[in-house]
Amino acid sequence: MSGNPLEQVLYEVKRTIVGQDQLLERMAVALLAGGHLLVEGVPGLAKTLAVKVLADAIGGQFQRVQFTPDLVPADLTGTRVYRPHTGDFETVLGPVFANLLLADEINRAPAKVQSALLEVMQERQVTIGRETFPVPSPFLVMATQNPIESEGTYPLPEAQVDRFMMKVVVGYPTAAEEHAVVGRALRPPPATAPILSPDDLLRMQAEVGAVYVDPSIVTYAVALVGATRDPAAAGLGELAGYVSYGGSPRASINLVLGARALAFLRGRDYALPGDVSELACDVLRHRLVLSYQALAANVDPDAIVNAVLRATPVPAVVTREPPRADRTAQAVREAAPNAAAASQAPQAAAAPAAPAPDDSMWSKP
Repeated sequence: MSGNPLEQVLYEVKRTIVGQDQLLERMAVALLAGGHLLVEGVPGLAKTLAVKVLADAIGGQFQRVQFTPDLVPADLTGTRVYRPHTGDFETVLGPVFANLLLADEINRAPAKVQSALLEVMQERQVTIGRETFPVPSPFLVMATQNPIESEGTYPLPEAQVDRFMMKVVVGYPTAAEEHAVVGRALRPPPATAPILSPDDLLRMQAEVGAVYVDPSIVTYAVALVGATRDPAAAGLGELAGYVSYGGSPRASINLVLGARALAFLRGRDYALPGDVSELACDVLRHRLVLSYQALAANVDPDAIVNAVLRATPVPAVVTREPPRADRTAQAVREAAPNAAAASQAPQAAAAPAAPAPDDSMWSKP
């Protein structure tokens, strides 16, 4: 595999976004793995702008929905509208029928609106009345939420949170990055050119499906998720009272799918245990339901996941050997210098020849 398949896309996004390298990489992983992404951070960190610029760079249909307390499910999925001039009901599809849906400040809408996304996120379809309508392919939901406001916000239901492949927490930029942000704000933003098409993204998603995943990596992912459900069995008895519910099997699936996409993004056709461990916090942090004891002790999900990572043995994965023809050619290349050195050695340095055998010695008893 050659290079980063989304290098041009990320370069185009970086023309507008300063820093946020981890966020952009996780966005690319979600695109390649066909998963949904939840982005959390305080206001002013370019969460919405990053998603919008990425959508512009990959082309396709893009829709943005600003979630508000008065939103209703039909505003997302669509509804049936009565047409008096025809006397019939017509189905009007909602904004979820797009390749990339940006759900901005998703925690500002009530639970019934958030739950309206359950079917479309998991099944890639929407049922309106008695009809079912598939959404375009590829289909990705990227949602943002603000963690510091509680007035007028609603926590996401666990059933919906579990359908997000990853939750990325965005932090403040460094001083140098913030200096660059202010400098770019003093001039008009550059226009984002579409680099990919939906067909290109579908082709790359098919290539990601061909990335090799060793069975030991699957075992490693399952062990990590299993340790969040029963920390005592993993030797973490001190954490048993902190976790009410651990990760679901969907967490194990997304760990492996994400590791495969990350390997492809970094130019490999095989996944490594490091790919799984690197994505563990992003895949698991929103799936852990902590107890009141953990909240009182100020223990967050990342601390639980990091403890599980330290306690779970990392498998030793042997990458594939080169084909036999390549091994033979390599052996010939290694032997050639030795043969050349032997042929150029001076005759004086050669060992003296052994004396000719004495025929008389064979006649001795």
